[in-house]
Amino acid sequence: MSAPRTVDLILVGLGHVHRQLLHLLATRSGALEERYGLRLRVVGACDSRGAVVSAAGLNPAMLLCHKLSGAHAGEFAGGQPGATALDLLRQVRADVLLEASPVNLRDGEPALTFVRAAIEAGLDVVLANKAPLALAYADLHRRARERGVRLAFSATVCGGLPVVNVGTRDLVAAQVRRVEGIFNSTSNYILTQMAAGQPYHEALAEAQRRGIAEADPSLDVDGWDTANKLTIVANAVLGFPATVADVQPVAGIHSAEGSAGARSPASVLKLLGTAERRPDGGYHLSVRPVWLPPEHKLAHVNGWEMGVVFETDLFETLFIAIDERGPIGTAAAVLRDVVNLYR
Repeated sequence: MSAPRTVDLILVGLGHVHRQLLHLLATRSGALEERYGLRLRVVGACDSRGAVVSAAGLNPAMLLCHKLSGAHAGEFAGGQPGATALDLLRQVRADVLLEASPVNLRDGEPALTFVRAAIEAGLDVVLANKAPLALAYADLHRRARERGVRLAFSATVCGGLPVVNVGTRDLVAAQVRRVEGIFNSTSNYILTQMAAGQPYHEALAEAQRRGIAEADPSLDVDGWDTANKLTIVANAVLGFPATVADVQPVAGIHSAEGSAGARSPASVLKLLGTAERRPDGGYHLSVRPVWLPPEHKLAHVNGWEMGVVFETDLFETLFIAIDERGPIGTAAAVLRDVVNLYR
């Protein structure tokens, strides 16, 4: 048996997702070597307050324990307080940069700068952060093509649910007429709990405690997280160049009084992201709460679940769903992307 290939990683952001990734790297290394012939090694990591680098590789279990203690990366052995991903790119050779810093929809920073710098340095990039793609999908892919590197981002849409993978790999030669999805588990959980009588603020607090809600909960409940994911699907799956500004309208779960669909005693309220093909070949993108009849597939996607329906000419209607109750699924999707790039 040939020796495993070592793939060196730089982790940007050490929040819920990359902490779970560190756990996976610490506990699944044997399976990765046996199944895929890969040895994944963290050679650099940074959070908002500092960075740590080691060409020989950092111990993922020790770094995870350090972060769980409340300390920052710059305080880890060999750490550099105040250092950023740009410093790591200058200091250590790596194969791929993994971006999972907080989402910033205003200008995508600092993640957008970090991703561009990694591409320029010749690194592949795996994203869990949606903002760079939602704001600059075409630019990042152009830069990647010019430098001969690859972008992977299945974790940006519904965590562990392989929406992007199914759409780009499996709908071969199909014309997608409509995509409709519950893309945000936080809003879906809150709506499910409210339908059962729980107050809004209690349901939101539970979502935050579980680490599913974004750092800024308005991204979830106001529909912007769904708009981000829909934008990525439009570009990656539908081939429709769009930014989040093209999603109109964007309405959150507080907008139930203006919801679409016919309300009946059996209908359920869901926050839907929808891409509908226009006669000119483009797509109309929208995010809004919708009353769904009980026969609709997404009407039965409840609690922490997310689901997406593809309506196509060749594959007819394809429905996929996931019950994801924490950030482990998103971390597993990041790991999936890395393995699929290098297996």
